[in-house]
Amino acid sequence: MPLPGLVNQPNDRPSFTAYCKRRLGYPVIEIEVSDEQVNDRVNDALMYYWDYHFEGTFHTYFKYQLTPTDMTNRYITLPNNIIGAVQMFESGDAFNMTNIFNFRYQFSLNDLYPLTQGSILTYWMTMQYLEYLEQLFVGKQPIRYNRYDNKFYIDTDWTRFTPGDWLIIDAYQVVDPTVYTDAWHDRWLLQYATALIKRQWGENLKKYQGTQLIGGVTWSGQQIYDEAVQEIADLEHDMIHSYSLPVTDMIG
Repeated sequence: MPLPGLVNQPNDRPSFTAYCKRRLGYPVIEIEVSDEQVNDRVNDALMYYWDYHFEGTFHTYFKYQLTPTDMTNRYITLPNNIIGAVQMFESGDAFNMTNIFNFRYQFSLNDLYPLTQGSILTYWMTMQYLEYLEQLFVGKQPIRYNRYDNKFYIDTDWTRFTPGDWLIIDAYQVVDPTVYTDAWHDRWLLQYATALIKRQWGENLKKYQGTQLIGGVTWSGQQIYDEAVQEIADLEHDMIHSYSLPVTDMIG
């Protein structure tokens, strides 16, 4: 949804690249960068945005129905927009409500009503204890996943599954700007893509450094390049210190 009061707001790739070129002076100044190079630098900006910006990805629960091919391969293939998979929710744990013989089902059937008349502390402590026992004696299901081959391996006895079973995977999905068009007018992303295009512009002109044009004008590709390198460094510093979530292992 466009923000109120703003005109020429980017909402797709063409308007995004046009905005970046206008920031560099176009059409008053001719930007010596090809369309292919501009698209490459926008791709670079998006990949960096997805890797580090706290709004570049979102937490999701991806559901998947097993096929006979998955049973043969012993892995499932996740879509390209999944950037990370954290864990798989167990389909047969002690708290699964689909099994009428598990603790939670029986408790809800027979003993839930008395909790409305008093404290739920005992129930909460019992559930925590049962969960601890399950983690101690059963543990989490081992998984392996690499975002570049999109294969989600489940290290288990696959005979426990049957085709048609549903798996729920705790994952992180990239914010696809073709779907979530508001991402195109993210302020940091606009500035970073502009700086990358500016660096490309400087790289293109550096080979002509010192060449004098008609009227005594000379190329200044090195200056454009150096300015862009500093802008990129400043923006990446801001990303790590202002826009990235802290590393979980370092939270004390």
